Amino acid sequence: MEVEVEADGGAAARLSEAAQAELLELCEEQFTHLEKLQNEIILCESEFSETPQDQSVNRLIATEAELKQWLSVEPSLLANNSEILLQAGKEELLKLCSELEMVVSCCEAKRDKLKETKELEQKWLEEKKQVLKAAENHIERIKMEKEKLSEHNILLDTKEKIQKMKAYQEQLMECLGDVLEAHVPFLQNESSSSKKKKNVEDEISEDLISLSEILEVLMNRVLNTPHDPYVTIDHTFWPPYVEMLLRHGIAVRHQENNFKIRLEMFF
Repeated sequence: MEVEVEADGGAAARLSEAAQAELLELCEEQFTHLEKLQNEIILCESEFSETPQDQSVNRLIATEAELKQWLSVEPSLLANNSEILLQAGKEELLKLCSELEMVVSCCEAKRDKLKETKELEQKWLEEKKQVLKAAENHIERIKMEKEKLSEHNILLDTKEKIQKMKAYQEQLMECLGDVLEAHVPFLQNESSSSKKKKNVEDEISEDLISLSEILEVLMNRVLNTPHDPYVTIDHTFWPPYVEMLLRHGIAVRHQENNFKIRLEMFF
């Protein structure tokens, strides 16, 4: 066991003069022995001119031999004076207490950090549990609703929706007819008035269809054959009606065939 003698006499002041003298004598003996060993090592190194690799191997062998020797040596006290041993024990205990206090401080800091991490993880876990519970409740509610809705109810609901759509379509067609009747009268009225003014009665065919019928043909074509929505213009289509639809962006002419038109895509 090593005992440090401070320069200011702090540790030595707590020892008696005899103990201090004995301790100094022991230190001198150990220092003399250390110098002797160091000189022997220097002399041995100067006698051999080995390569760095051989020196490393020899150092390793020497270290292993020294380790075996220290393991076989029984520990002994440097001093037999109880006063010196007591003071050395006190110093070692104080040093050990200081180191243990540092370890305790580090452990407490690590514990606080782990506690904070644990609280965050628990909070995150609670949030995930709430989300999982909400998802499970939503799934159960969907399953219950699915069980309540039988195939018959689904069929009745679908039929009801179809009837509503048909009624809505009829309503839209009636509104469209009223608008066309108010703003675009049937061709016979225009032909009778033009008969009095310009006398073009023979130029208008009796097979001409109304503007609402032209729109209905265009809409049916789009719904029935969406891949080919164009309608061929024949003698039943009055040219002014066709021109009006094209001019107002309601219908579009075919890029390659001017005698084909289709309803403009409004969606």
